[in-house]
Amino acid sequence: MATRIKTSQRIVNNSLALFNQLGERAVSTNHIAAHMEISPGNLYYHFPNKQAIISVLFNEYEALVLSFLRLPEGRLPTVADKHFYLQQLLDAMWRYRFLYRDIEHLLHSDSELATRYRHFSQQCLKQAQAIYSGFVDAGILNMTPLQIESVTLNAWIILTSWIGFLCTTRETSDQLSEQAIKRGVYQLLVLEAGFVTDQARDAIDELIQEYYVPLDFALDDH
Repeated sequence: MATRIKTSQRIVNNSLALFNQLGERAVSTNHIAAHMEISPGNLYYHFPNKQAIISVLFNEYEALVLSFLRLPEGRLPTVADKHFYLQQLLDAMWRYRFLYRDIEHLLHSDSELATRYRHFSQQCLKQAQAIYSGFVDAGILNMTPLQIESVTLNAWIILTSWIGFLCTTRETSDQLSEQAIKRGVYQLLVLEAGFVTDQARDAIDELIQEYYVPLDFALDDH
């Protein structure tokens, strides 16, 4: 017997789909209610405004990212772990792409969300530095602490701005493909390419090849 999804979760799920398709600013609570074929009053019973829906979606996104952005317990990380991190990042960016596209507007519109996002960013940077240090300890990367700090920061800038970059270089920003976002993950691998050890080179080269998407493809409308 299929489990019936609660109305509040249906509202969240439908809002995510509309935000991703049209952009958060183009979607009102009335649009969401009409899309779901429910009354605006029914929606307001569960969420007083659009910001409350976005807050729940950010909760989901934050929990998802922090659930995988951590070192494995009791062992050194492997190239297989790096593949796992990359794939999870791609999935999160694709599933919650509206957050990346509209983040400046969202944070400017909601001071509480802005505070939470700053804390989340700090957590991610701290965890990512620990992961890079783990790859150094495992003999996969050869980096100094300062290089780890710099590469982590550059990786964060790429990840959080890539979708915005795509939206400014494509004619129709509402037609982003997962492949176009995948090119952003590839850019992370390129950042690290000069730090890969000889023993890990072949395995990392395979990853680079797997995540490569031609830039023309990423920037064109498909």
